[in-house]
Amino acid sequence: MMDEIDNHAIILLDRQGYIETWNKGAEKIKGYQAGEIINQNFRIFYTEADRQAGLPSQLLAEAATAGKVYHEGWRLRKDGSRFWGAVTIVASYNEQDVLIGFAKITRDLTERIEAETTIKLHAQNLESQNKELEQFVYIASHDLQEPLLNVSNFVELLQLEYGDKLDETAEMYLGVINHCTHRMRDLIKDLLDYSRIGRRKALVPVDCQHLVDTVKEDLATQLRQTGAVIQCGALPTVNAYAIELRQLLQNLISNAIKFTPADRKPVVTISARLHDHHWQFTVADNGIGIDPSHSEKIFKIFQRLNDRDAYEGNGIGLAHGKKIVELHGGALWVESTPGQGSRFVFTIPVHTL
Repeated sequence: MMDEIDNHAIILLDRQGYIETWNKGAEKIKGYQAGEIINQNFRIFYTEADRQAGLPSQLLAEAATAGKVYHEGWRLRKDGSRFWGAVTIVASYNEQDVLIGFAKITRDLTERIEAETTIKLHAQNLESQNKELEQFVYIASHDLQEPLLNVSNFVELLQLEYGDKLDETAEMYLGVINHCTHRMRDLIKDLLDYSRIGRRKALVPVDCQHLVDTVKEDLATQLRQTGAVIQCGALPTVNAYAIELRQLLQNLISNAIKFTPADRKPVVTISARLHDHHWQFTVADNGIGIDPSHSEKIFKIFQRLNDRDAYEGNGIGLAHGKKIVELHGGALWVESTPGQGSRFVFTIPVHTL
């Protein structure tokens, strides 16, 4: 039976490590025919460095002392190529409890170690990219904002010192410059916020009912000015990234209010239900709605569907939301009909509870 096994090299060694048997698995993994290898020492399978370090003798000594030893490392085939071997050596004794040899079982785990190496390299690349992102964050927060601040300051100085000498056209030009610099600073801040989502955060229990109440307090001015009504059903407590989840709900509620026609009082309805293995939240509104053909575009950073003069914003709120939901292992999508409002739906997996 041992001879016929072809996915494990199973061989018997004498006390000094000389090979006594050879099965199909050993032939397949190591490349030797039985006649070529029997009576040779198993040290032949080890790299020169391992032989110089005395690893084969060390493994036999440990097996003789403990009864069994396990080791993983690079081994050599007949053609000189390497494979990653997982080796178990078991000591064999006679009826008088005298060591008579060893049974050696080897598995070829080269594919596994190559996959692990690929994953490790990918992780290193991600770490390198994250460091580059951190460098970008520093540049964006300091080097890019400083010249914008200088432009804003000099525009103000120009208006203060030469305001009485400027005609209406010049004032209009300065106003445009001021507006653009402020908008650029807002865009930079939005990018910084987007890059920081989920960094060095911890999952904590979040009472979503209380979270919505907190968001309503933050949006009190917007609610008062628009007369918006927030309707909220029973919401669960979930284990989540608290700040990010709050930002998500605030963006969805604020958008629902903002994208409602001026002649219509905004009504926002928030609900949640347990569905399979996740909580499914819905933020529904009675706003202008979204053409189904744009249901993916709206979640891309800086993508806007409406004129900036009609609706304020930089087109990053829903991109924030998508990143936050995916950070939790969930999904975010929209169901909408133009002119009849929208339903933004997102999920939080139950396994995070």
